[in-house]
Amino acid sequence: MNAHITPSQTTEYFVKELSWLSFNERVLQEAKDKNNPIIERMRFLGIFSNNLDEFFRVRVAKVKRRILLNKLPDANFEEDEILLSDIQKKVRQLGKKFNHIHQQVLIDLNHHNIHVSRPDELSVFHLNWLKNYFHEHVLQHTSPILLNENKDYSDYINDTMTYLFVEMSDEKSYYAMLEVPTDRVDRFINLPPEKTRRHKTIVMLDDVITYFLNDVFSSFFSYKSIAGYAIKLTRDAEYNLDDELEAGLLDKMSKGLKQRIYAEPVRLVYDQAMPESMLKVMKKRLGVTHHDALIPGGRYRNFRDFITFPNVGRQYLENKPLPALQSSAFKKHASVFDAISEQDILLYYPYHTFNHVLEYVRQAAFDPKVTQIKVNIYRVASKSRLISSLINAAKNGKLVTVMVELKARFDEQNNIEWAKVLSSAGIKVIFGIPALKVHSKLCVVHRKEKGQIVKYAHIGTGNFHEKTAKIYTDFSLFTRHTGICEESDSVFRFIESSYKPFKFDHLMLSPINARETLLNLINNEIDHVNNNKPGKITVKVNNLADKELVDRLYLAGKIGVKIRIIVRGMCSLIPGMPQLSDNIKIISIVDRFLEHPRVMVFGNNGDEKVFITSADWMTRNLDHRVEVGVPILDVKLKRLIIDILELQFKDRTKARIIDSEQKNAYVRRGNRKKIRSQIAIYDYLKKWEHTYYNE
Repeated sequence: MNAHITPSQTTEYFVKELSWLSFNERVLQEAKDKNNPIIERMRFLGIFSNNLDEFFRVRVAKVKRRILLNKLPDANFEEDEILLSDIQKKVRQLGKKFNHIHQQVLIDLNHHNIHVSRPDELSVFHLNWLKNYFHEHVLQHTSPILLNENKDYSDYINDTMTYLFVEMSDEKSYYAMLEVPTDRVDRFINLPPEKTRRHKTIVMLDDVITYFLNDVFSSFFSYKSIAGYAIKLTRDAEYNLDDELEAGLLDKMSKGLKQRIYAEPVRLVYDQAMPESMLKVMKKRLGVTHHDALIPGGRYRNFRDFITFPNVGRQYLENKPLPALQSSAFKKHASVFDAISEQDILLYYPYHTFNHVLEYVRQAAFDPKVTQIKVNIYRVASKSRLISSLINAAKNGKLVTVMVELKARFDEQNNIEWAKVLSSAGIKVIFGIPALKVHSKLCVVHRKEKGQIVKYAHIGTGNFHEKTAKIYTDFSLFTRHTGICEESDSVFRFIESSYKPFKFDHLMLSPINARETLLNLINNEIDHVNNNKPGKITVKVNNLADKELVDRLYLAGKIGVKIRIIVRGMCSLIPGMPQLSDNIKIISIVDRFLEHPRVMVFGNNGDEKVFITSADWMTRNLDHRVEVGVPILDVKLKRLIIDILELQFKDRTKARIIDSEQKNAYVRRGNRKKIRSQIAIYDYLKKWEHTYYNE
């Protein structure tokens, strides 16, 4: 260990907000790519839109808050004015690309006899059907908000919904806002066939309401013309909780969620066809300032609904399913605990089925030998089998402890409700450390075997969420290694009693030892190079933005350590700069599954050290959250992870190069085999499962 190493003082970093927009541009590339099935391309447009919503609610909102602090003494955030301008400029550029790609996708859908049409393009047959549909299924859910001249109506808008801004004109104009009720009525209305069943027609709910605006307003208002244009307001996702000691945490969180509803707007997107006179009125009625992003767009807002765009055509128009693999290690044992006792088991979702995790908890719930279950919840499915098993365990007399993270952004309400359900079932519910989010993915089981308590642990990179486990790639380790399991158990004690001293020799725990451990591991590779030995570091993370770690990687690269990184989202490190990062190569992979695991491999002079962790390389994850990383000790499992990473570095289909200009160029194939890593990994694991446990 080389404690005397002086970290570099570089200031060469990508701005993380702009690098995130570069990531979302990679998502847009998938929508443009005609090699992808046409329905998947439309869904990628929805993913792009959903990502952008969250970006404004979180990242842009923080920039705006810093700008507003300029009014305070000693505040010095002038650069944020420039950053906000750069963000808005980039968002507008991406918006133009988005609109162009959307139009091309619609054209390509037509070639497959799927037509997304507006009501004014329909036949009389379909218009009559649609009018009946509107009156029977839609009209009852329309509730206009009538706008007065001197009032700010932004607080009336739910930022998860699309609205129509409506103008009724005569000698005087009247204005209203009308919510598009996509939470109650299907947004994609599939019309019945008129002539041939091959010809499929979909009409958007937004267009249906716009077409029948007269049926909503004419009985109550007199006007010569009426028009409506789609708008969407995005709010600051942060909220403040008061410090009243008598208020319980659940009450505080509930109050905070209500505050979010009325939080400051940060973006208003509107149909660019809206007349200038209406736009002026809308800005005034919604209290939009020059700090807010006012973005013209296409006809449809809240495009995130397109993530679930229906395939009304042939099966080949969407991705061919990859049936989830069964783990041979679990499959050959009736009891999950017998399987884990035989060897450590590593799963990789969604290639492996998540049912093995659910079965681990289900069996623990009724196994007579199990005395205690501890689990932490960050995000779970709305109908969670894991929660059902925990409740069943309590009914069976097991001592069940569930750490619920109430501050899991955008899942707070769901977690509040789960906390109440679990508590009412007699389960011990803890809410963690006030200043730290608990983001680890642990489930520890105590089992009485031969008169002694034996502990089993699940440590993962992803959430206990049945739905996302089908679309997020993540690792899970199951082990009964005494040291790892004991320390995993100690994590729960740390959460309950963080003031007590805890020592972790195996686990990499934020905020206790993760930063120091990572720096020491990087320093070890530097030492190897200084001693004329090879130094290698391979990292895969969602985000790389902690400047101390970036600086240490810069230093390692300058000295001669070969560094390869896979980053999905934000990346502050600029690779390929002469005299600074020549030895650092970074790629990003965007494909049918969301790349989500955090993995590290340190060369260690040929005896690789391999870790999986819940923590990204961001300051918040290392210093302000409870995160758990675990070493992979089994030699064959280490090789499995290394082989998977190698397949990703060989990707010549979906891998992009992260360079100093953030061009998002695809990795060139040259004369090499065209490898699509996510498909190659599935094939590799399928073969591995067949051979590994039969050796």
